[in-house]
Amino acid sequence: MNSVLDVILNPLFAYSVLRVSTPILFAALGALISDKAGVINIALEGIMLISALTGVVFSAICGSAFGGLFMALLFGGLVAFGLGYVSLKLKTDVILAGIAINLIASGGTVFVLFLLTGDKGISSSLASKLLPKIDIPILKSVPILGPILSGHNVLTYFAFISVFLVWFLLYRTPLGLRIRAVGENEHAVDSVGVSVIKTRFIALIISGIMAGFGGAYMSMGYVSWFSRNMTAGRGFIALAAESMGGATPLGSMLSSLLFGFFDALSNSLQLLKIPYEFVSMLPYVATVVGLVIYTIQKTRKIRRMRIRAEGGEAIL
Repeated sequence: MNSVLDVILNPLFAYSVLRVSTPILFAALGALISDKAGVINIALEGIMLISALTGVVFSAICGSAFGGLFMALLFGGLVAFGLGYVSLKLKTDVILAGIAINLIASGGTVFVLFLLTGDKGISSSLASKLLPKIDIPILKSVPILGPILSGHNVLTYFAFISVFLVWFLLYRTPLGLRIRAVGENEHAVDSVGVSVIKTRFIALIISGIMAGFGGAYMSMGYVSWFSRNMTAGRGFIALAAESMGGATPLGSMLSSLLFGFFDALSNSLQLLKIPYEFVSMLPYVATVVGLVIYTIQKTRKIRRMRIRAEGGEAIL
């Protein structure tokens, strides 16, 4: 027990929590934007995988990490556009379409990698680039805070800045108002001349771009290569984080940090000779437990609202 506490109370552990929370947070914010528009982007996992491979391939071709990042975001947006086209235009069930994208991405990324490089499962022959880390000049020399907050990948900082940016988009811009209105009452929005399909297309594309950031981070920040199914369920964990966070930017961030904590803990516990099977299941157990707690709280809230409504009717 003391060994576990020593691990958790180490500043390097807190640094690791921020590091592993980054892709989850990007995808959770993407899930939030599409959810606000009334569309569940179940394809986050597949979009992250496709973007991860795209970033590695194009960073090697362009010789630039930011060139690879741009292409990763472009492909993330395009895949989300494709999801929107088959679900919003062709009226395919969005859940089934998202699952199809996830399955295609799982095997398709490995197939494309083999066609391009001959590598099987990991991009060992690609001279891909890494996105830079940033040392904060004054903060890096501060005890405890310096090792925790300084020296992260540029996308880690951008992920937490994105929490504010997404909040600003949703609650302080006309587009955000339309996105929220479409999710709450699409018929009322349609009656005033706002295109429901167009708004949902935009929300899905932004959601795909956010997931693209998460995928690019996985292959050009978290590690420096692409490997098969390297997202390891983070897209689905992000959906859970967005739900647990009450569909708010701040709540999604806090939930992502919670899941990041258990992910970092599972990585650290491997050094303490704890059985691998127990360690590897921690992030997913935390996801299930978190969703159970969230569901119980939501059910109680709905029950209280119903009781109050019935009480009001009785008074009338």
